[in-house]
Amino acid sequence: MDLYSKIEELRRRGESFALATVVSRQAPVSSHLGDKALVFEDGRFEGYVGGACSREIVRKQALEVLRLGKPRLVKITPEAAAKVVLEHADQVVIPMTCASEGAVDVYIEPLVGKACLLVVGGSQIALTTAQIAARMNYRVTLACDMPELAGVSLESDIQVLDWRDLEGWLPHQNPAKTSIVVASQGHYDEDVLALIARWMPQPAYLGLVASRKRGAAVLDNLEILGVPKTALPGLKYPAGLDLGGRGRDEVAISILAEIILYKSGKAWPDSAGVAKEKIPVNDQTSSQPLPSSPQNDPTVLREIQQVASIAAEISAVTSTPAAYPTPLPPGMAIDPTSGEVLEIARAVSAEYQGQTYYFSCPNCRAKFLKNPDKYLKGKA
Repeated sequence: MDLYSKIEELRRRGESFALATVVSRQAPVSSHLGDKALVFEDGRFEGYVGGACSREIVRKQALEVLRLGKPRLVKITPEAAAKVVLEHADQVVIPMTCASEGAVDVYIEPLVGKACLLVVGGSQIALTTAQIAARMNYRVTLACDMPELAGVSLESDIQVLDWRDLEGWLPHQNPAKTSIVVASQGHYDEDVLALIARWMPQPAYLGLVASRKRGAAVLDNLEILGVPKTALPGLKYPAGLDLGGRGRDEVAISILAEIILYKSGKAWPDSAGVAKEKIPVNDQTSSQPLPSSPQNDPTVLREIQQVASIAAEISAVTSTPAAYPTPLPPGMAIDPTSGEVLEIARAVSAEYQGQTYYFSCPNCRAKFLKNPDKYLKGKA
């Protein structure tokens, strides 16, 4: 494969490397104008820009270029006054130590591949994070339940997967270049985190869009599923920097800002984050008039008593799970914790004593697994 085909293939795969090109020479040197080499992040060197002395100088400088993300001109010269100038300068002068006393200038440019961002979920925060990241330097994959995307328009570069296919997707990614944001917000967080714990427990970044309380509950549920809390040592919840933002756009920006911060290796004064899930509450200081008290209104009292009576009748009828037709329609099941009829394709499941049970949410599954007999007592 020629050099340009190699470069095209590397760019397609999203790999990062530096391209070194000889742009000036002063004989006697073995390199020629236009000679090129590729230097990879692990120090591998492919190509030719000069002998052993020049090669090691170019390798070291290329790794620095990749780290900084900025090109530079490296002047290798035997002149007695030659010295390394500022580390971050666009031009670096290095003394030639070889006996040939030739000189060569090598231009080194970084070709940084797009980092991979996996966003899990069909929530508004997940979709917004994916959309913004797709316009940045990321290869974005969105994993969700496909029906969640009905009527949603996504950036054309976003790869879409069913979250259940992550078991086949994760092993083929580079953990050091993969950031993951889990934002299904209670729908399949535990299931996805269990897959991540198995196939990529330490990505470059792993954030869960959840409050501290719910994040702790998710970890508890994972332990019930056999995934210890130590299996995901880098899990960050709530995901995102504490920027004081509100709304899906600002939350998405805070998450991407945290990913950038992790990539840079710099510290943030307060990385505790903020709770991203807020339940609206009534404003008790509202200027709107409060409803009048029903305590002295006989009509209202009678209506309340009637509603209470109906509620009691309903409670008596539904104190045990409803008797659904047998057999259930194809593709349907009953949640043993609530008696709710579920669509199997959209439910979460668990195995118990050789039988599969289906649940409306991970918390229902966790309750069942903690005490199955409580929900199966008296059932065939």
